Amino acid sequence: MEPSPQKTGFFQSNTARLIMVGLLTLILLIPLALVQDLISERAYRKHEVNESIASKWGSDVYLYGPIIRVPYTVYEETVIVNQKTKAAMTQKKPSTEFAYFFPESLNNKASVTTDKRSYGNYEAVVYTSKMKIDGDYVAPDFSGRGIPEADIQWDKASVIIRTTNLKSIQDEVKISIGGKPLAFEPVFNNSPNDSVDGLETGYFDARVLPGQTKTSYKLDISYRGSRQLMMVPIGKTTTVDMGSNWAAPSFDGNFLPYKKGKNDGFPASWKILHVNRPFGQQTFGELPDLARFAFGVKFVIPVDEYQQNERAAKYGFLTIGLTFLVFFLIQMISKVRIHIFQYTMIGLALVMFYTLLLSITEHSSFLTAYLIAGTAVVALISLYSISILKKLKFCAFIAASLSALYAFIYVIIQLEDYALLFGSIGLFLILAAVMYFSRKIDWNN
Repeated sequence: MEPSPQKTGFFQSNTARLIMVGLLTLILLIPLALVQDLISERAYRKHEVNESIASKWGSDVYLYGPIIRVPYTVYEETVIVNQKTKAAMTQKKPSTEFAYFFPESLNNKASVTTDKRSYGNYEAVVYTSKMKIDGDYVAPDFSGRGIPEADIQWDKASVIIRTTNLKSIQDEVKISIGGKPLAFEPVFNNSPNDSVDGLETGYFDARVLPGQTKTSYKLDISYRGSRQLMMVPIGKTTTVDMGSNWAAPSFDGNFLPYKKGKNDGFPASWKILHVNRPFGQQTFGELPDLARFAFGVKFVIPVDEYQQNERAAKYGFLTIGLTFLVFFLIQMISKVRIHIFQYTMIGLALVMFYTLLLSITEHSSFLTAYLIAGTAVVALISLYSISILKKLKFCAFIAASLSALYAFIYVIIQLEDYALLFGSIGLFLILAAVMYFSRKIDWNN
């Protein structure tokens, strides 16, 4: 009879080794999570710097106007009964309310020039915008409210603009209505819950707006801002033509442009009709908050260095797991013993990749940092594996596998639309390779 093979103890079996390597992989998620927290902390620091730059240069721009405001008098009637004579007397208490009239047409030609401002290792996108606005007004119509002509204070009409970022307006703001120039003055906003400030002209007589024809207006306004530029489509027909040198715009808000270019920078055009939004051309009482109907563009870096670092760190578990799997398969095939301490050193080297990547990225481009950090970690693990695996062919295979893995992850990070497709195909090929190289391993012994 042939002697039966000697059985090894459980802790010397392939199953036990696989379990220990799996547990170590899970334990290494702890330092990996600390690295991700560090990335979030540095990203928040960059956010603070961006806010600081925006507070000095100019923050978001939100433009809601121009709007004609006409005051009118309303009366609150109070009935007073004389207790002696029982005679009733009606008293009228006057108060002033306002009617707001939006333009018949609003055409905005905006030119936006972007730039970057640095503070230490951080950069923020800022811009300078020049807007030339024109259009037409029709005469204010009170007939639908039944307000007597005598109660309308025509001579106290004014033009108002609701906007943010007053501190960044570059030039004196004037509007010309029917050839009559009117200068805007800032209006103090005493509401703690409203971040939108106001500009208001002096009084003019709204009866200069003829009832049968349209009256043209012109308005030029220039801002220094950051992050985004938003406008409210208050014209019965609103058209906006915007041009900028920013190559990666993010169009935002309630309306998207019907036409946009793909050159160095972008031209974009909007056309919004009054039937496209649920509010009319006049309102009485209070001016409604129409911010939810605003549209415009955001000027942000599409994928900044911290977003790229965060995306890279999300693949940390995959990198550690696949690297350990390569060492484990080599251990099974070559019968070389690899101690759990040696696995731990390899795992910590893989985690160090992300701290190197983050720190170098803050002083160079992400690609340069990725190449330096990847080369350092691949070289460290490859040299360390020489003392473990004893054969250069295995060490060369480790170096090639790690290089391919880091290149694969870098491509996924850079892709946007095809990241899922490329990642799925790559993982399928990795699984196929693992199945091929492990097909002759005797897992029962």
